Amino acid sequence: MNICVFLSAADLDDRYTVPAREFAKLIGKGGHTLVWGGSECGLMKVVADGVQEAGGRLVGVSVEFLAANARASADEMVIAKDLAERKALLLAKADAVVIMVGGAGTLDEATEILELKKHGRTTKPVVLLNTAGFYDGLKQQFLRMEAEGFLPVPLTELVFFAEDAAGALAYLEESVGVQ
Repeated sequence: MNICVFLSAADLDDRYTVPAREFAKLIGKGGHTLVWGGSECGLMKVVADGVQEAGGRLVGVSVEFLAANARASADEMVIAKDLAERKALLLAKADAVVIMVGGAGTLDEATEILELKKHGRTTKPVVLLNTAGFYDGLKQQFLRMEAEGFLPVPLTELVFFAEDAAGALAYLEESVGVQ
């Protein structure tokens, strides 16, 4: 399975890097491919290292203005002309999506895939990995949107909130039909 992971390229502390490394190892050991922003920086590097060390493949999609930070040892690297093309390529190469901790860029990527699901433009499973409660506030906001009628489909059809790496991967494998 090709798993697109949206996440930060920032250097973060252990409460985020340890669970990210755990998830990366599960991807690699499971024989899956990481599809990610291609960066050799921060949490993106941590996840790519973990996947590669555990035997998984790496498919990166960087963008022209960040190409200097692209991982040279990726199995495949594509350089998109802009962020919109990058998101489209990441999603096209993926069977499933995991949203890990991140900033405004990660939030932008997350809301785009959820908007596509809402409108039936994709059926790919989406997991929001709520490491250290990072997305508790966002989950509350989504629940409010659902309760007040802003979501035309149930939240559970848009995204699965996972509290740990094993739960995230199990949900994806079940959703995609990996045995």
